[in-house]
Amino acid sequence: MKTVLITGANRGFGLELAKQYAGEGWRVHACARRSSPALAGLTGLHEALTVHRLDVAEHPEIERLAAELAEEPIDVLINNAGILGRHPTFDRQALAEQAFGQVDFDDWQTVLRVNVFGPMKVTQCFVEQVAASAERKVVTFSSAMGSIALNTSGGGYLYRTSKAAVNMMMKSMAVDLAPRGILACAIHPGWARTDMGGPQATVDPAVAIRGVRKVIASLGRERLGQVLAYDGTVLPD
Repeated sequence: MKTVLITGANRGFGLELAKQYAGEGWRVHACARRSSPALAGLTGLHEALTVHRLDVAEHPEIERLAAELAEEPIDVLINNAGILGRHPTFDRQALAEQAFGQVDFDDWQTVLRVNVFGPMKVTQCFVEQVAASAERKVVTFSSAMGSIALNTSGGGYLYRTSKAAVNMMMKSMAVDLAPRGILACAIHPGWARTDMGGPQATVDPAVAIRGVRKVIASLGRERLGQVLAYDGTVLPD
């Protein structure tokens, strides 16, 4: 049985990932700061799905879980947990709070700790479990907002910089982990109708995650270091 570990699995993309992988017969380690009724409901439907409390901003919690799962090979590690900022939904208020001259530096620090430091710490702590698996894949969710080339509207400083950093981090990780046979990349799951994306978003979360899973399944060495969209296209730097 293949195994996937997912962070931020209590809602949105993370919940959909857990649902789809469990439905395909994978062993799922669903991690979240707090569970949700929807995530708890999945445990009753899938015996191989386990919920773990994990706040990726708290490094001791990551270390504890990695020690707990030390003997568990993890085929696919998905760093999905992420935040937009103090205001959790992509709307006018979020854009206003992340405009030039309005940046809250404490909030920015929190975004970087969750969106960048979290995936790095999770991957470092679980790299042996990934290396011991058959698939050996590490994915961190990025965003088109992290693309320098696609930024024609400005603003969004907190979220944009965090995702641009994710792209560079995953590029370096792809290079550094390749000798161990580990495939690492960043994936943009699309602007989807999640709590973060908001109701005006253009993509259904289930469709987005089916695309993400297809990209992960087909991931090969020739695509290492690229930022891949859920439809398989490559995002510009």
